[in-house]
Amino acid sequence: MIRKVLRFSVVVILFLPNRTASLAINVATALIQIWANKIRSLLTVLGIIIAVMSIITVVSFVQGMGDYFTNFLRGLGTNLMVVYPEWIRGPRGEYLRRAEMHIEDIHAVDATATAVRRTTPRIWAAATIEYGRQQQTGVTLIAANQLFQPIRNFYVDKGRFFGAVDVDNTAQVCVLGRELLRKLECDESIVDDFIHIDSQRFKVIGLLEAKGSFMGDNQDELVIIPWTTGLKMYPYTRNYLGFYVEATGEDQIAQAEGQLVRVLRQRHGLKPGQPNDFGIFKQDQVLREFNQVKVIATSVLAGIVSISLLVGGIGIMNVMLVSVTERTREIGLRKSVGARRRDILSQFLTEAVVLSTVGGGIGIVLGYAVANVATLHPQMVDVSVPLWSVLLALGFSAGVGVFFGIVPAFKAAIVHPIDALRHE
Repeated sequence: MIRKVLRFSVVVILFLPNRTASLAINVATALIQIWANKIRSLLTVLGIIIAVMSIITVVSFVQGMGDYFTNFLRGLGTNLMVVYPEWIRGPRGEYLRRAEMHIEDIHAVDATATAVRRTTPRIWAAATIEYGRQQQTGVTLIAANQLFQPIRNFYVDKGRFFGAVDVDNTAQVCVLGRELLRKLECDESIVDDFIHIDSQRFKVIGLLEAKGSFMGDNQDELVIIPWTTGLKMYPYTRNYLGFYVEATGEDQIAQAEGQLVRVLRQRHGLKPGQPNDFGIFKQDQVLREFNQVKVIATSVLAGIVSISLLVGGIGIMNVMLVSVTERTREIGLRKSVGARRRDILSQFLTEAVVLSTVGGGIGIVLGYAVANVATLHPQMVDVSVPLWSVLLALGFSAGVGVFFGIVPAFKAAIVHPIDALRHE
């Protein structure tokens, strides 16, 4: 190994410009020193290796979880808004009554808001589901129209979703989520069979594709029925309808919001200065806030883990100081044949940088290995190592070599040649 490096150094001297050749020789000398003291070099950069591996692992896991949640939210529709009636407050902030919202409000938004693609009324309830001897209480029930599928991206993968005819005829049909199907201890054969929702008989016409869980909320434990049927079951909701709104595109959300605010304020007779008596929840706002949290979490965790780089840097500085003492006579010989202070400084600084960079490279390889092994677990999200984290980790490790190598290099550069040659 050392002979190969020496032959490479000779070739470098013959064919490269002076400055480039000098740098290459310093790198070759550093590699010779690392190879000559393999165990000591490995122990020296162990802190760097662990730090870089930890940074790669933490960043990849946070990014993987962030991408999973981002894709999940996008699957629910990023151009989605939920409009709901607010509670009217008194002069002291007390709740007086709930504002009213009717189906005519929804029709008015459909007719006049050009940035709105489609809407669906929404009735929400916690229902009791019975099938055979199985009973589930507190199940999320959503009553909507046939446009619920494209608005919320909730599609069936078995059977069918109810259509406009079912809505118009107040049909007692429903579609079930996969988690509810599991809790009812039945399989796909339940399609075309009957269940009871709050003691009323419904025909199961379809099963929704699995959506997964988010922040403890299982999106698959639900039942969906036509909104007209929901009105018949829960008549008190007639004057307090909420509704889903889908904008024509993600870039049209602000315009769609402005249009529906104008329409609803006019219909509700609100004067300038009066607060809205309805609320608007925007899905893209959750996505933006989550992305901000992801960036903050990545920065904080990576910053905490990178503290161990300081430990590795101190180890490099300590070993380089010992190396300067051991090679004092070598320094004296180089200075006696014409080496300048900056040559000695460059040599030892290059050795420190090469040592820390080699440790960083090993840490990157181990970080990749840990991330790839983690993805093999069936319950683990896809973990990917972003390129910027690799470059950042490698840059930090090289920076540590420069920062902690400057003191030993400067100590070597200021050694007097005569004192160095007398050193035993």
